[in-house]
Amino acid sequence: MSRPFLIGVVLAALVATPVLAQERDAKDRQRLLDLAYTLGESHALRQACQGETDQYWRSRMVRLTEVEQADQAFDAQMRERFNTGFASRRSEYPTCDDASRKAEQQVSRKGQSQAQRLSQSVRQAHREPDSVADDEGAR
Repeated sequence: MSRPFLIGVVLAALVATPVLAQERDAKDRQRLLDLAYTLGESHALRQACQGETDQYWRSRMVRLTEVEQADQAFDAQMRERFNTGFASRRSEYPTCDDASRKAEQQVSRKGQSQAQRLSQSVRQAHREPDSVADDEGAR
């Protein structure tokens, strides 16, 4: 699973159907926190091989927080999760080697799965009000 594909899924889900974080249910808020952690892990693993100037995943995290327009407390939680994921993988894989590349692939797959679940949840949340309106219109 390629990184561009993963980020495409994430951004498509979040940009195409923006929902303020305050309006999300607890599961979606947790999914966002988990995704922020995974983006932090990805950032650390990518920097191990690309160098500390690489900001690919950090810029995606910034975009995520911009799209979410979360309240200050939730925004801080997302940033903290990103930083925790980053610190965890940075300490575990400080240099680029086969193990760090394998970890990057595993994290990419995990992130893709998280993004798909979040995307499905957002799409479902946007369909439910429409189906209620359709039912009422049929009366």
